[in-house]
Formats: sequence, structure tokens, C-alpha cells
Amino acid sequence: MYKHILKPILFRFNPETAHNILFSLLSIIRYIPFVNPILRAIYKKDSPSLEKEVFGITFPNPVGLAGGLDKNGEFYNDMANFGFGFVEIGSLTPKPQDGNPKPRCWRVPGDKAIINRYGINNKGVKNAVEHLKKVRPEVIVAANISKNTSSINEDAAKDYETSFGLLYDFVDMFVVNVSCPNVVGLTSLQDISFLSDIVDKLLDLRMLYDIYKPILLKVSPDLSKEQLDDIISYCLRSGIDGIVAGNTTRSRDGLTTISQEKIEEIGNGGMSGAPVHKKNLELVRYVHEKSEGKLPIIGVGGIMSPEDAKEMIDAGASLVEIYSGFIYEGPALVKKIIKHLESFVKPSKEKK
Repeated sequence: MYKHILKPILFRFNPETAHNILFSLLSIIRYIPFVNPILRAIYKKDSPSLEKEVFGITFPNPVGLAGGLDKNGEFYNDMANFGFGFVEIGSLTPKPQDGNPKPRCWRVPGDKAIINRYGINNKGVKNAVEHLKKVRPEVIVAANISKNTSSINEDAAKDYETSFGLLYDFVDMFVVNVSCPNVVGLTSLQDISFLSDIVDKLLDLRMLYDIYKPILLKVSPDLSKEQLDDIISYCLRSGIDGIVAGNTTRSRDGLTTISQEKIEEIGNGGMSGAPVHKKNLELVRYVHEKSEGKLPIIGVGGIMSPEDAKEMIDAGASLVEIYSGFIYEGPALVKKIIKHLESFVKPSKEKK
């Protein structure tokens, strides 16, 4: 239904308008009797063979929704209806912010790509907390946190601490976003001097809580090997629980169906979708090999098919996330990935 009816309608609108239409629709149908059970019956698939423990959390399946779709942490249970094993909300900032001026998002359908420079537009962390209090999550929730654009990098740690403290009792794990290319200066926070200041404070703050919540670091596929080596070394010695690899890219490699003139017209922004799959796949493989498998990885970026997801796991990812694949292929992709991964699980031998 999505690919043949809903998608052609949504793709008549610009991506941001389509996003708002889709989520407005979800906010309506959640209150219609029997709709949620029907959605779960169609899209959700229980898979005991794929259940796994990562970061000390038992995931019902390894397929998650990447950050950026449920920007404000208001649709995690709606997303769970589509079979996701976990949902990443955000990015969330301490104060609400409008993001960058419009237009700020473009599709490249011929390449199954999306280019955006939203600038982390969101309603702020307090809005998300109020919703999490009101609507109990029925799925594992990861909170993606970042700094406000107005905060200088020297004060960034305070922003992360604020969001971390407010969210701690209401989510299952955290993703520290220092790699979004659409906020001025944010990627500079991947430098160890800034990064250690931010993460060390979060690790210290976590010690004050009775319940342990994993902290993951989201890294960019645009980092050099030297930068990655520094980050991996820091993660291994600091106590970071894992890596989300990767994010959108500033590169336009892989775009073959639009002209250079159109690319220049679009301008700055992070690209996601099919063209970034290879780049993020290599990022996952590099982190896995360099850390000798000691850092659990969530592989994300350009997963448009079940085969793409399997490649990520073979490269060293413990879990995977989708975003552009959900937009282009629809919610049925989650179930297709789960079925495909199940086909590689060896049946356990029955005890005689």
C-alpha cells in the first residue's frame, strides 16, 4: 500500500511537508480503534532467533529506526507498530530551535538519496520528556542528544549534560551526536579535546544513577583514519558503550541522476540514502577491526534492502538502523530485513 498509494502522493510534496503530513496522519490513526493492531499484524514480526543482548539490553530484533525521523520523541510507539526492535528519537537539544532556513531538504529519487540541512530543528528536550512521561514507551528508546546551535563549542558539554539529566529516567540508552554536518561547528566536537570534555562529564553523571544506561557515540563517515583512530582509542579507555556508525555525508559521490549544476544549486547539507551505503559500510568495518570487536556498533547509512542490512552485520555491526530506506521502500522493509536475517540463523540442535 505504501509504495503504490501513499508514497506517490507524499512524493508530490517537498520532503519536509511530506514528513509533516505522514506524522499528522499517524497522530490521527493512533486513536482509531483496531488500526494499531492491524498495523502490527501486517508489519511486525516476532523473531526469537534474532533476539540479542547488546549494551546490556535485550533487543527483540536488530533493526532500529535511526534518529531524525521522530525528531521530537512523540512517535516511538507508532514506529514500534512497524516492527522496529528499537527507536532512536531526536536529535534533541536543551532549548527548542527552528533549525536552518527553508528550503532545507531535497530528494534525489533516481539515486534513492536525500540531502538535508535541517539544522536539528526540534521542540526541545523538555517537550520530549513530557511526552515520554505521558505515553509509556512500548519499545526500546534511544535518545539522540546534541547541543543548541546558539551554544558555543566551549560550552557544549553543559548542553549535553542538561539533556542527559532530564531524559535519564525515561529512555533506555543515549546517542551523543557530535557529527551532524548541518550545525555550524558541531563536527568539530569530534576532536578529542572537545569530545572528552563532553563524554567524560556524561560518564561521571551516569555514576549518580542507580540504573545503568548505555552511552553511544555517533560518528561521521567523513572522518579521516587518524581522527577515527583517536576516537576509537578514547572510547575503549573511557567507558563508552558503543559506536553509531555513521551519519550523513558532505560528499556527493554516488549521485548519478542529477547534474552538477543541480548539486551546486542545492548546496550544503548531509546526504543519506543508497549512495552512502558503501562509505558507512567501510566505516563499520574499520571501527570493528580497529577495536578488535570490543566496541559494539550500530550500523546505519544507506540500508535500502535486506541485503544491505546483512552486509552491515557481516562488517561487524551488532544492530542496524534505517532512515532513507524507510522513506523510499516503506515500512515493509523492516519485516523483509528480519526475514532475510532469519534465513542465516542456524537452527539450534535439539537435545537428545
